[in-house]
Amino acid sequence: MSQDSRTAPRICPLCEATCGLTLTIEGTTVTGARGDRDDIFSRGFICPKGASFGGLDADPDRLRVPLVRGEDGELRETAWGEAFDLIAARIPDLVKTHGPQAVGVVLGNPNVHTMAGALYPPLLLGALRTRNVFTASTLDQMPKHVSSGLLFGDAHAIPVPDLDRTDHLLLIGANPLESNGSLCTAPDFPGRLKALRRRGGTLTVIDPRRTRTARLADRHVAIRPGADALLLAALAHTLIDEKLADPGPLAEHLLGLDELAAALADFTPDAVAAACDVDADTITAIARELAAAPTAAVYGRIGSCTVEHGTLASWLVDVLNILTGNLDRPGGALFPLSATARAPRTAEPGARHAAPGKGFALGRWSSRVSGHPEAKGELPMAALAEEIDTPGEDRIRALVVIAANPVLSAPDGDRLDAALADGLDFMVSVDPYLNETSRRADVVLPPPPPSQSAHFDFAFNGFAVHNQVRYTRAAVPLEGGRMDESEIHARLILAVSGMHGAPPSAVDDLAVDTALTRAGAPKELAAGLTGESGPERRLDLMLRLGPYGLTLQRLLAHPHGIDLGPLKPRLTEVLRTRSGRIELLPDPIAADLPRLRRALGDRPAPFVLVGRRHLRSNNSWMHNVGSLTGGSNVCTLQIHPDDAARLGLADGDTARIESSGGGIEAPAEITDTVRSGVVSLPHGWGHSRPGTRMSVAAAHPGANVNQLLDGTLLDPLSGTAVLNAIPVSVTPAH
Repeated sequence: MSQDSRTAPRICPLCEATCGLTLTIEGTTVTGARGDRDDIFSRGFICPKGASFGGLDADPDRLRVPLVRGEDGELRETAWGEAFDLIAARIPDLVKTHGPQAVGVVLGNPNVHTMAGALYPPLLLGALRTRNVFTASTLDQMPKHVSSGLLFGDAHAIPVPDLDRTDHLLLIGANPLESNGSLCTAPDFPGRLKALRRRGGTLTVIDPRRTRTARLADRHVAIRPGADALLLAALAHTLIDEKLADPGPLAEHLLGLDELAAALADFTPDAVAAACDVDADTITAIARELAAAPTAAVYGRIGSCTVEHGTLASWLVDVLNILTGNLDRPGGALFPLSATARAPRTAEPGARHAAPGKGFALGRWSSRVSGHPEAKGELPMAALAEEIDTPGEDRIRALVVIAANPVLSAPDGDRLDAALADGLDFMVSVDPYLNETSRRADVVLPPPPPSQSAHFDFAFNGFAVHNQVRYTRAAVPLEGGRMDESEIHARLILAVSGMHGAPPSAVDDLAVDTALTRAGAPKELAAGLTGESGPERRLDLMLRLGPYGLTLQRLLAHPHGIDLGPLKPRLTEVLRTRSGRIELLPDPIAADLPRLRRALGDRPAPFVLVGRRHLRSNNSWMHNVGSLTGGSNVCTLQIHPDDAARLGLADGDTARIESSGGGIEAPAEITDTVRSGVVSLPHGWGHSRPGTRMSVAAAHPGANVNQLLDGTLLDPLSGTAVLNAIPVSVTPAH
């Protein structure tokens, strides 16, 4: 390290683990990143993504100034003022002429990894008054939100496994050794699983692939893809049938236990065994092990969400935690309490008595073309293309896309790409790259690299396996000519709402005033807020109104974070159902169970396709970092040796994969880590379209697995695209 070098703490924004980093900085350039050993949550853990922070931060392909589309159809660099002038001239006029539903908003995965992405999109939606909202949630986690909403009355009340204290952990459709966890914020997930084993605990993994996580397990069950809900239903049935169900203190908070037993009567281990390709004795043994464990937690993620019965599978995960008495108790599955959460009504967590709430409703409105019901205020991302290219009243004519690349991440990217090119009057992208989606925009607004931005995890702290709070200011000053991401969002809100030209602080002042009103707090509190920016003032307010009574100043005095203690039982604080109890068999779930019963007779296609995660990647937006390419982070079709031999495929041969949405080609990777009849392709590839400016990604384009899908197959309750257990044909390419 030279004399001019310095170090700065930074929370990693590259996945849900939120590890603490120590950045090495030369002047204004990040030259290194290592794990922060003093971080109160991650204790020095780092993965390859975090170690690549400097490379991503200094990527020469990142846009530095806005782009606007000229009369010749080409994008050119422009000043910030001109870019916002154009937005202010076009979007309000379109709304005035065609109404608010003429504008759609698309929010991508990176939004939950930045302060601005968490704080400003709700204000943008309020300004636009559109119901045409599409997010990455309907490509991964919406089933969990819907099932939690139906069970607990709050779509954000998602219990997480108490990893550090449980005696038995059952994972289904999850591979945290490579994903680092999802809806379960846990730095060093591998170390936590190894600690479980060291203390004598049991790890069961249910996955059609022998993943790195599965190799660590005491028991790995190679289930047939897409049968997750059937297996979970059989486990629940066994607990009830063998009188192993014991909700314990939860019993007084349950509604519908007898009805649940009747609803699951058909899902015996013998009945589901063939459809799951898991023998009945194994199913029974797993259920008995769950019941016998001193504490246990069941945790399901993307593999069990992005299937035809994703919401039912997500519901059954919590049903199992409830039936075994492990919901809301240490060592089981608990509800985190973040520092910016709504403060409990009592000083002591868990002391509030459950009471009726507003509940959770599905289908308050529907999409225009196919009539898909909304879920949590969102429409299915898979419906975006038809909402643009289908004529009629309320057709989407303008689109605001924030940190999203749906041409790669949503089904049938070819149709969506054509819709963006030919079906829109105007499009704005907030994105650091000119990617497969933003290349179609009329205005591109690039946020600065992460080293030049402050960071606070509003979303992920609500899913953390240990209550804590951390905040890091920008590690280096904002580069000349750039605009802070929060200011970009604020100016965008002003431009679309008819307030163009007002100071960006007006947006934050409005947000502070609204928050005080909703909390019933005195307006005078605003004058005492501290911070160097609007987002910091808003964070200070949320901390003050939160359950721990913290302040921004106290947080700044602890650069490595504040430990707020282990998770505690607090079910009565989170229940918001109309009955005031956990509603075990909500009407939408009961209405969908006949569809699951029909699946008992299903038998697989010759090949079904599943996705997979890479430790050195996070969807499409990290494929332009040279240090993360190669190795296992490649787009190959994993296929079992027996299947490859039958097809005449050798390792490295090009395979042709076809399904309802079309066909793609990828190199074959012959491996016995996938079961016979299953092939696997990773998500987020397909960087071969012209007009992008992502040189590393373009040199390693891969194949877009979502082009195999036509977008018609969805989980009906959540609107989530079915991305796993897709019937495909596989042949050698000619």
